[in-house]
Amino acid sequence: MKEVTLKIPDKKFKFFMELIKHLGFEVAEELDIPEEHKNVVRERIKKSYENPDRLLEWDEVKDNFKFD
Repeated sequence: MKEVTLKIPDKKFKFFMELIKHLGFEVAEELDIPEEHKNVVRERIKKSYENPDRLLEWDEVKDNFKFD
């Protein structure tokens, strides 16, 4: 199954959603990420810069990931 992200003008959003539902397409609800989770990620980012010598360049590590 393919997934598509669209940007819909605010004034046309209600109409668009009614059309999508009428056509029977699956609609994924927008995720609300709790502020607590956002803070955990922000703290990890902040800590990652405390030891810049431990940071690696993406080009050096990306080939270590396996995408299947």
